[in-house]
This record gives sequence, structure tokens and C-alpha cells, in this order.
Amino acid sequence: MKLLFTICGRAGSKGIKNKNAENFIDKPLALYTLSVIDLYLKKSSYSADIVVNTDSEELIEIFNNNSLRPVDIIERTPELAGDNVAKIDVIQNCLEVMEERNGNYDLVIDLDITSPLRTVKDLDAMIEKKLTTDYELIFSVTDARRNPYFNMVMKTQYGYDRVIRSNFNTRQEAPEIYDMNASIYVYSREFLHRKVGLFEGKCGIHKMFDTGVLDLDHENDLFLMEVIAKYLFENNEEFGEVYHNI
Repeated sequence: MKLLFTICGRAGSKGIKNKNAENFIDKPLALYTLSVIDLYLKKSSYSADIVVNTDSEELIEIFNNNSLRPVDIIERTPELAGDNVAKIDVIQNCLEVMEERNGNYDLVIDLDITSPLRTVKDLDAMIEKKLTTDYELIFSVTDARRNPYFNMVMKTQYGYDRVIRSNFNTRQEAPEIYDMNASIYVYSREFLHRKVGLFEGKCGIHKMFDTGVLDLDHENDLFLMEVIAKYLFENNEEFGEVYHNI
């Protein structure tokens, strides 16, 4: 089994300035992603390569000088660095370039830089689920705190109404809804080579710790995630090992 781990990050940011190259607590944010990969591979019998796809000189320097594992670098081309480029296009580019260098891979695992709170157990479970099911891709989720069938509303020409009209009177009656938390994606190479949209394949999910990931759009989001992280690192061994491994 041959795995390709992809880490994708652009230079700059419209929310938190240059967030991919920021420090998180007292360590580079980007190295939390590399740390969980390193810990997984220490326990795994699979062969693997790690590639960073970026147009950020700061990120390249962080990864080139890391003490965890060597990584390949793909310097992102301008056509893949725009605001409207889908991340899956960048991951497909990673696979194409790395297969030219090293031959075919069996699975591609993408881990988002701005989701530092994940565990080796999450990563292992998702890879094994992909290997033991017929899903073409598996992505991480959390339980949704709101439900469009019950307590989410939108503006209409008649005022405000449920996002999805229903007669459900309690949350328990409504269908289970999950938030995609953009932390981990596991793809088959065949799916990526088809170059189709994310939901054009057969999708599976893995549910993660529900407060472990926040969208980092503003400075206060980073502060709040650091508060959560300090608690988890001190009180949860599985989260703590990722921090202490850096």
C-alpha cells in the first residue's frame, strides 16, 4: 500500500493575514498537520510520501526546516492560486506531479493546515475505512449544531422560513445533519484522476470531536481555537501527543 499525503496552503489570506504561516500557541500552525502524519507513519506499515503544494515562501521555509519528516515541495502555479480555485484541483495536481516523480499511489490523504486539532486515531480510522469499504472518498465531519429541517431559517419573499420546509416539531425527528469540518479527506487515485467534483463520487464520512475544529476567518477565531487547544493538549493524551511531537 502506497500513500500520498498532501498539504495545500496559499500565501496570504483575506481573513487572518498569512494564516497558514502563523504560529499556533508556540509552534508553527502548519507543523501540527505534519506532526499527525509523522505519528501515524511511525505506527504504520504502509509506504508514503508527503507533498506540500504552496506559493508561500514562508511555508516552504517552515517545511524545509522541519525536524519531523522530509517533504516534497510543489511550487503552486498562478492558475491554481486564485480565490475561486477548488482545493480538489490542487490535490489532483499534487497527484499528477508526484506520480510523475514516484509512480502510482493507492490513496491520497489531504490534511488541512488550518485544522490543527486532529488525532492519529482519526487519521488511522479514515484510512482503514477507505480500504475496507467501496467509498471513493471519505471526509471528516462533526455533528451539526443547527438543522435546516428544524432550526435554521432563510429570508423569502414572504418573510423568513425554514431552510428546508418540514413538519418536524423536535430536532430528534429531523434527519441527522453533519458539518463538513475540512480537516481530513481520503481519496482513491481513480476518483482524483476522473477530475470530477467532490460529490460526484460515492462519499463516506468519519465523525470527529465536535469542538476540535473552527473556521479560521478572523483573529478571534484563532484565539478561540488556541483556548480549546490548550485545554485539549493538557487533558487529552491523543490531542496532546500531536503538540508534543513537534
